[in-house]
Amino acid sequence: MEYALAIISGYLIGSIPFGLILTRLGGYGDIRNIGSGNIGATNVLRTGNKPLALATLILDTFKGAIAVGLALYFINFNAAMLAGFFALVGHLFPVWLKFKGGKGVATTLGTLLALKPLIGIAACGIWLLTAIAFRYSSLSALAAIGLTPVLAHFMYGDANLTGLCGVIATLVFYKHRENIRRLLNKEEPKIGQKKA
Repeated sequence: MEYALAIISGYLIGSIPFGLILTRLGGYGDIRNIGSGNIGATNVLRTGNKPLALATLILDTFKGAIAVGLALYFINFNAAMLAGFFALVGHLFPVWLKFKGGKGVATTLGTLLALKPLIGIAACGIWLLTAIAFRYSSLSALAAIGLTPVLAHFMYGDANLTGLCGVIATLVFYKHRENIRRLLNKEEPKIGQKKA
């Protein structure tokens, strides 16, 4: 019963579409009609409103962290892994938006920061260094999230944690499939650049 609560609460927290809510409140209409159509912070940044994009990033990160934190406090670590994973699933496939959500990077980082802070910090560092070097948000995300199973394995040697990171990375890569195609074709917009 406790694990079911962790799953349901994680999903419901993760499915809150902060990017959509904030852009509507900010007078930009439906963010899904702008740029890539994604509800995440990178696409919100294409409105030109940096504070709104930052707020989206923070709130999407907190979704994962809050889901994990509640399960850690009230249940246990295994429940927290489930809650964090389903917060990501909620962000990627929110029932309120016909299961068409964001790409999960911020929510994944929030989940990892709350679950195993060292992995979360390392992933954030990889994202930042890749973003500075190449200025592609998607490439930075793929590098950061893609390396989390390796980080989990070598830092903790926990098969369940490593497996969780592997499944999360697979989902994030799947949601970035169009970005991967554009990166290969050198058509991906850089950070802060409006997509035609």
